[in-house]
Amino acid sequence: MFVIKNRRAFATRGSIKRYLSSTPLLFAGQNLTEKIVQKYAVGLPEGKLVKSGDYVSIKPAHVMSHDNSWPIALKFMGLGASKVKDNRQIVNTLDHDVQNKTEKNLTKYKNIQDFATKQGVDFYPAGRGIGHQIMIEEGYAFPSNLTVASDSHSNTYGGIGSLGTPIVRTDAASIWATGQTWWQIPPIARVELIGKLPKGVTGKDVIVSLCGIFNNDEVLNHAIEFVGDDLESIPIDYRLTIANMTTEWGALSGLFPVDNTVFKWYRDRLEKIGPNHPRINKETVQKLIDSPVIADSDAFYAKTLKIDLSSLSPYVSGPNSVKISNPLAELSKKNMKINKAYLVSCTNSRLSDIKAAADVIKGKKVAPGVEFYVAAASSLVQKDAESIGAWQTLIDAGGIPLPAGCGPCIGLGAGLLEPGEIGISATNRNFKGRMGSKDALAFLASPEIVAASAVMGKIAAPEEVLGEPLKEVKEIVKEVIIHEKPSGADEDSSSSTVEVLEGFPESIEGELILCDADNINTDGIYPGKYTYQDDVPRSKMAEVCMENYDSEFGSKTKPGDIIVSGYNFGTGSSREQAATAILARDMKLVVAGSFGNIFSRNSINNALLTLEIPQLIDMLREKYKSEPKELTRRTGWFLKYDVKKATVFVTSGETGEVVLKQKVGELGTNLQDIIIKGGLEGWVKAELAGTSN
Repeated sequence: MFVIKNRRAFATRGSIKRYLSSTPLLFAGQNLTEKIVQKYAVGLPEGKLVKSGDYVSIKPAHVMSHDNSWPIALKFMGLGASKVKDNRQIVNTLDHDVQNKTEKNLTKYKNIQDFATKQGVDFYPAGRGIGHQIMIEEGYAFPSNLTVASDSHSNTYGGIGSLGTPIVRTDAASIWATGQTWWQIPPIARVELIGKLPKGVTGKDVIVSLCGIFNNDEVLNHAIEFVGDDLESIPIDYRLTIANMTTEWGALSGLFPVDNTVFKWYRDRLEKIGPNHPRINKETVQKLIDSPVIADSDAFYAKTLKIDLSSLSPYVSGPNSVKISNPLAELSKKNMKINKAYLVSCTNSRLSDIKAAADVIKGKKVAPGVEFYVAAASSLVQKDAESIGAWQTLIDAGGIPLPAGCGPCIGLGAGLLEPGEIGISATNRNFKGRMGSKDALAFLASPEIVAASAVMGKIAAPEEVLGEPLKEVKEIVKEVIIHEKPSGADEDSSSSTVEVLEGFPESIEGELILCDADNINTDGIYPGKYTYQDDVPRSKMAEVCMENYDSEFGSKTKPGDIIVSGYNFGTGSSREQAATAILARDMKLVVAGSFGNIFSRNSINNALLTLEIPQLIDMLREKYKSEPKELTRRTGWFLKYDVKKATVFVTSGETGEVVLKQKVGELGTNLQDIIIKGGLEGWVKAELAGTSN
């Protein structure tokens, strides 16, 4: 049993515990995520401390885009922009489709390079490496800064203590044009890594285990902060792997603390790159050491997840899902033959990964019938691997070299899985069909396991290559603690009101319409057959809104209603019409237990407001649990969102008793301005027009 001081138990169910603070004076401080956002937030009221749930405008230190840089450039120019706001903020890399030598792809690559050259933007060509690795090697992602990228694996930067989070293309175009975009600070989950890793257990085993044992959306759309008494024993490359795959775990960031392990890594990096690097130099590193950013002791976390590292053994993810994790020892017994093995990607292709694989495979040969593909995370990594002989060891064993880039991880280039094949990979995603045929099976594992499997011709452990017994499988020790602020804690922490701009409503009110389902996807909200039709009128969008979810939605709802739905609302594709179709019905607000991240961003970017209120959906489900199921139900409950007080009031009937009062994140004036301007694109155009005048 783990003891939490200054808290009292609220309820217990299995391994999930709930705790209330014993005093409303608790939670006055900021956690690490909030502190970093505070540094990069713009336009805050004087004295405002940002907190989880707040909408803020951010000016990130850097923004990276890769092969999608040209579509972003087209959007940038479509907004009326001609010159980037700050060319030192922007990084363009070419990494996804680097094996593709077709005229169409080479033309796109040339367009990106020409744009970068014209704008004076830092540009890294095909073959230099994967963008995320470059961002770390070249010091763009730097401890305690905020760095974003138009790619879902921006979380990687958390491995060196940089708050990395993904953005969509509209956000990237906004940053290029104005230097900023917006972010809603997510709920923050504290993940405590207890004890030390046993010998032979890697960072990949940690994150594969976390994805497999906490596989009920415990960290969906959360920001994660890793803590632990022995965290300094976890090397940077392991941290980068863990942070990288917090994306697959469902989180929006995965942040490690800036500690002595980080300091040593940067001292070593300084020795390698010399004293004159523009971002990694004696001054920046010393400043980092002298003034580390750390979480306050009284910071609030939505939940704490604990895992005892000493209880871990090597694990394998799959098939075809990161939410399935198998002890290697058990999977090995099945003698599952493989056809392909992969040591590629931004997850596990750094120098230590290549060396670890080479140590396993040295003096051996890849099994007959197995193709073993290897690609370094960057050209610098490959050069280092060549200098110590590890790269040649892999090639001599039968490894098939690929250029530094994403390649088969994203389903591009050589070596994709064919129907009926089985592959094991050191990458981050094994979704069905991602690495080739949808009729293939894909597993994820550490570089050591991938190398051993390539030699043995089946999913195997490194010990099997040496003829040694496999490591013992232990029961994983874990725990989840849900922290709940006591009633009145938010009110006590801030008595100020939110300024409301002229043209923005001080409150939004409407009857709650219950769409009682989890995971309502964007196809359910807006039918795919209309997605690529550019001439669909607003009236038609309103008519077909939610029809794939419920054909009666249109007849049961009216303008001004407020949709309330379950968890992960808006999951699925990135189509913006899922948000604009709801607006077409003159509905200005959607409430849910949680939202898909891309839908949430597309909503604000198109001037649709969203609120996450899990308690409300739970209350409504309790209210109707004994009644016949209705996909769309008028509840008779009315919601009032008081923007000035950042508080929601729900009443039974339009003027009835208050059944729920809930504090929500503050909607600052910068975000209000985006809504007033009709969304992010409208705001950018207005900013550019103002600048030109």
